[in-house]
Amino acid sequence: MFPRGFLFGVATAAYQIEGALTEDGRGESVWDRFLRQPGLVVDGSDGAVAADHYHRWREDLGIMTELGLGAYRFSISWSRVQPDGGGAVNEAGLAFYDRLVDGLLERNIEPVATLFHSDMPAALMDNGGWRARETSARFGDFAEHVARRIGDRVSNWFTIAEPYTLMRHSYVLGEHAPGLRLSTGAALPVMHHLLLGHGLATRAIRSHSKARIGLTNHSSPCQPVSQTAEDGAANTMFETLRNHTVTDAILLGRYPEELEALPDADWSAVLENDFEIIQTPVDWLGLTYFHPIAVSSAAPYGSEPFDIAVTGGEPETTMGWPIVPAGLGEILTRLQDRYGDRLPPIVITENGCSMPDRLSDEGRVDDPRRIRFLADHLKVLAGAIQSGIRIDGYFIWSFLDHFEWELGYTKRWGIVYVDFETQRRTLKSSAHWYRELIEGWRSAQVLMDRPSFLPTRE
Repeated sequence: MFPRGFLFGVATAAYQIEGALTEDGRGESVWDRFLRQPGLVVDGSDGAVAADHYHRWREDLGIMTELGLGAYRFSISWSRVQPDGGGAVNEAGLAFYDRLVDGLLERNIEPVATLFHSDMPAALMDNGGWRARETSARFGDFAEHVARRIGDRVSNWFTIAEPYTLMRHSYVLGEHAPGLRLSTGAALPVMHHLLLGHGLATRAIRSHSKARIGLTNHSSPCQPVSQTAEDGAANTMFETLRNHTVTDAILLGRYPEELEALPDADWSAVLENDFEIIQTPVDWLGLTYFHPIAVSSAAPYGSEPFDIAVTGGEPETTMGWPIVPAGLGEILTRLQDRYGDRLPPIVITENGCSMPDRLSDEGRVDDPRRIRFLADHLKVLAGAIQSGIRIDGYFIWSFLDHFEWELGYTKRWGIVYVDFETQRRTLKSSAHWYRELIEGWRSAQVLMDRPSFLPTRE
């Protein structure tokens, strides 16, 4: 059984749902600039309206209340709060999050704020973005402004979402804003400055809030595609980057020694005493899990010293990703084994799936495969809790259908269906199921072996 105090919630990211990109003094973000280039999004769309959450937040909080959610994890648009990435605060932008927090608390829903989720003021890119050490300091200042305003009411924080994932997709593969294509080794300063910014932001929040603070990491079980030495070495490198670099830095105060073999590794950003800041104690660790990964050596070597592919099970989501709930348990066990008593409580900050959701003529959206996905992953989570791993919460990705970065509006992740032409919201069957699960948990009726935990329809 999930313990009392466990946070059952949903998660979103500002750029993917808010819209209102030119309203109330919001500045240009890296995504605004990136998406002006043609052909980067498969359906030619952008985040100009998205799910219109900026205007419909009261309606969305009403849905959360209807679902009985205990928590809502949202991210804060840096471009709304500091349009140029520094200097004076944009009062209208910060006031939006002020109202959102008050609205959540009025509905007895815990606000869980993420300061950075892939979106930053474009002006910072003119000076190097996360390649520049100054951006870490600017991020600490941003955290100070936000915490000073809402830290008296927000008791749960994540500083940065998935540092390695951001480095890889935004600065190596060029798939996400700002769209740079560096080698993995040359991009290491990005990771280091993200982690330095995390430490500075943690200290800033603590000066204004008695809160739980951490960051999130995107982890996957990894295995080589063959027994060759080359594939084994490639797998070690990718697994280290994805699963260990962030957590070793914040929990052990060092980078993994395996990274010494990374070609063209640039460690010039690492200065004396940086790890004292990066290792500022955290209260919890966010974990994103979607699927396992198979790794092979790269031939010829390009920007990355490995090739990767999702692997490991059937059926697949509309992302083409296999559904492997056991992988979540594997990651949790590996974290416990690697860090022992140093491992803080864990929160599953993103877990969910995109499915081929359709609105029926009767106005229903039935998604039994998503229900099965969520149920099976929650069963694994319950088993991990019973084994002694402390897990404090679970956030479905995602609350609403949204703008899915380079995939535009072609994938539906939400437990709430959004008609992007009318912005009408429709609760999917998974949303109704989640509400029943939470109700049962609150009344101490839901055990992992009870049929009520599982979907009733295939």
